[in-house]
Amino acid sequence: MKKINNIDYLFLLGSRGEWGYIRPLIDYCKKKKKNYGICLTNMVVLPEYGTEGVSLGQKILSDGYKVVESIDMSLEGSTHFTMFKSLSLMGLNFVETLKRIKPKFLILAGDRGEQLMGAVAAAYSYIPIAHIQAGEKSGNIDGTTRHAIARFAHIHFASNKDASDRLLNSGEEKFRIHNVGAPQLDEITNKRFANLDKLKKKFKKINFKNYMLVIFHPVTEEFNETARNIKNLQNALKKFKIDKVWILPNNDAGSSIVKNEILLSRDSSTHIFTNLDREYYFGLINECKIIVGNSSSGIIETPSFNKVSVNIGNRQKGRIQSNLTIDSSYKTSDIIISITKGLKIKNKKKIINPYGDGKSSKKIINVLENQEINKKLLIKKMTI
Repeated sequence: MKKINNIDYLFLLGSRGEWGYIRPLIDYCKKKKKNYGICLTNMVVLPEYGTEGVSLGQKILSDGYKVVESIDMSLEGSTHFTMFKSLSLMGLNFVETLKRIKPKFLILAGDRGEQLMGAVAAAYSYIPIAHIQAGEKSGNIDGTTRHAIARFAHIHFASNKDASDRLLNSGEEKFRIHNVGAPQLDEITNKRFANLDKLKKKFKKINFKNYMLVIFHPVTEEFNETARNIKNLQNALKKFKIDKVWILPNNDAGSSIVKNEILLSRDSSTHIFTNLDREYYFGLINECKIIVGNSSSGIIETPSFNKVSVNIGNRQKGRIQSNLTIDSSYKTSDIIISITKGLKIKNKKKIINPYGDGKSSKKIINVLENQEINKKLLIKKMTI
């Protein structure tokens, strides 16, 4: 491949959720005519995790975004061992991408393994790393990964004071930490989502008067309990005479177990999607009665729609929550109680989302534009 020069911001993109983090930033870059590039990997290059047989990466390309690299890293099998082998493969390829492109900044988002591989590669290449949604706490290996990325990152973009304080208390220098909010809220603030008429044309079989949105991912540390946990959820959902709109899980260890159970248990009230464009995904959140599962969307984005979410299990444990989030164990009876409670909440007062005001992209780019790249930035000195 030919060398690409003058890339200010290289975004590493490996999952659907990460696209929610970085798309508002990239759109702001385009608006301000900043030179950016996207490196695609993991789920976003796989058609089976796309929409109607088209990978998210292909959709991004067709929408006119600037893709400078695509790395196929996913090996067959959804176990702990294949996850790590895939990540190792990604790291080996990504360091060559950095060598060829030499961006001014590498921008990472969130807490997944490919982001950690990117951080290691960039740190050893002395390329400054900016980390979006740094410092947050969650209850599985993703939380560990997020804090490992923080040790390599040179600039931390936290989404709330709790996260920025955690970074400071962990030994990060104060000048590196910026509390800017969560950029995925920018699109909600700008009402970049499908209205009810558009949703009805797209999804003709959903009962829009009465449906819940369900997203349940496997938890890596609980691999052996995955089958039991998804069956408990399915047994709970059967108690509610309401349409269930399912979004299938990420390709983590245990994902095939979750998918198979969802497919085997479906009935006429079940609507299953591998992936959805964010316009339609946000539209479905906006119109649903409740969101159920263990996705970070239930914690971060849902409050901006003033919707109740039921957060099941340990995947999001420790995250800051709004008062419209109801926690539940994996027990079928607890899930039933939590959903029942959530469906009874009426006349909800508009709440303040703890993850920001929906104006993060401008803040992030302004920080990067004014950041001098020097030894003070590149050579980290932990304070503890």
